[in-house]
Amino acid sequence: MRVLYLHGFASSSKSTKAAYFGERFRAHGVELECPDFNEPDFTTMTMTRMLAQLGAALDGKQEPVTLMGSSLGGTLAVLAAARFGARVNRLVLMAPAVMFAKPGHHLLSSDRIQAWRDRGALPFFHYAYNEERPLAFSFYEDSVQYDAFGAAFQQPTAIFQGRHDRSVDAKTVEAFAASRPNVTLTLLEDDHQLIASLPAMWDQTARFLGLTA
Repeated sequence: MRVLYLHGFASSSKSTKAAYFGERFRAHGVELECPDFNEPDFTTMTMTRMLAQLGAALDGKQEPVTLMGSSLGGTLAVLAAARFGARVNRLVLMAPAVMFAKPGHHLLSSDRIQAWRDRGALPFFHYAYNEERPLAFSFYEDSVQYDAFGAAFQQPTAIFQGRHDRSVDAKTVEAFAASRPNVTLTLLEDDHQLIASLPAMWDQTARFLGLTA
């Protein structure tokens, strides 16, 4: 079994969730692979670049891969499942930002988008570096061409979503899951980080992937 963990926006391959799942996968003889989408630098990151990096990682695999994605990494996993087809066999999504960069997103008001466009880049707090880092407006421009919410994919998918998430709207994720018979949604009494739900998510993920009965 091969599993790739796709970290969220302004996060890294060394996030709390990646470390938690990595430790438990290793106990089952599975090495969790964690591409770092901040490379070569955060400022020039785009969804197109992330998809290309993921595609290159999948090219090196001789068997289908399970993708685990957190937040924006969940969006990336959905887009990859639609694009790369048989190279992806299952998805595990945590608070997937399926409406990211779409009109009306509460974290990207029209005023903030305009300021971003005018300045060319805006600072975002980056949790991996524990400081603000600039991100070019090209990230937003590039993102709007992708529609994760409307993506067609058939892979069996487990989604975990916090009811008290202030970054990803739980109702949007419910609507995303409701229209897809291949998707199972678990709503949790948790926030966007889902840290308190890690044990429960691991138990369900292990069963979903056939690691435990």
